[in-house]
Amino acid sequence: MTFKALLASKAGGRISSDLVELDEKVLMPGDVTIAVDYSTVNFKDGLALSGRADIIQTFPLIAGIDLSGIVEASSYPGIDVGDKVVANGWGLSQTHHGGYAQKARLSGDWLVKIPQPFSTKDAMALGTAGYTAMLCVLALEHGGITPDRGDILVTGASGGVGSIAIALLSGLGYRVVASTGRLEETEYLRDLGAAEIIDRRTLSEPGAPITAERWAGVVDSVGSHTLANALAQTQYRGVVTACGLAQGLDLATTVLPFILRNITLAGIDSVNAPQAVRVEAWTRLARDLNLKKLARAMKVIGLAEVPDIAAAILEGKVQGRTVVDVNA
Repeated sequence: MTFKALLASKAGGRISSDLVELDEKVLMPGDVTIAVDYSTVNFKDGLALSGRADIIQTFPLIAGIDLSGIVEASSYPGIDVGDKVVANGWGLSQTHHGGYAQKARLSGDWLVKIPQPFSTKDAMALGTAGYTAMLCVLALEHGGITPDRGDILVTGASGGVGSIAIALLSGLGYRVVASTGRLEETEYLRDLGAAEIIDRRTLSEPGAPITAERWAGVVDSVGSHTLANALAQTQYRGVVTACGLAQGLDLATTVLPFILRNITLAGIDSVNAPQAVRVEAWTRLARDLNLKKLARAMKVIGLAEVPDIAAAILEGKVQGRTVVDVNA
């Protein structure tokens, strides 16, 4: 049996991606075989397909760090034929064939059963970006940041993590301030639940190491000067979650926000998070996320359109979440 896939190859230091037909014999070892319904395009997928970061470590490889679908065969305890499952991160699109394909064979350790009321399409409308946003919310809660503490800043607000974080936090009663470079998307961000919109330029240039207190908490997917300025503006005993590097991987700051305001900088890793943390995140997403807001943040494309969207996401031109229908 053959299946359709987007295969990444490398020649002369350049990565190319082609829509191909592959035999199921090329699937890598694993104890669960999945008929894939959907994947998605994250910032990391853009980095992988462009070669701007060494995400893909072996070639040729099916790209895509996320997938959702229906189990076709399983020898893994607790995962049965017919189960709806989701996979985020682990080795997908790095050392193991990823989600841009109609078939996948993975370790059952990498899978989470999709909770009700989510469909496989909903799961990829969330994908790594939405799951990461939930990890950020959990970290804020763990740090004692409740809605009555004050404003929550969400940077990169129009992107995947930002969009879902706004929807989650506003639904939980937080007042959310959205930072974006696309002020024309103000209506979109307000529909998701943002109470205030600010221009990202107020945060993206080098600033003072500590300034007036404003944020009770921060969800940052941008890094670099934006993260440094968010730290400088965070209230006493606030929590800043860092999950991305859209502006850069540098962080020019000082110890002042930490030793004068006792703030917490919480790193958020979605790739290797323990299974219990993943299950908690997906359970909370199913409980706390408004599906109408999720639909507002989603658009659907086919496999052939992935390379163009992957390039656009690196340029900050993609709004919300892009779902990939691998069977379209």
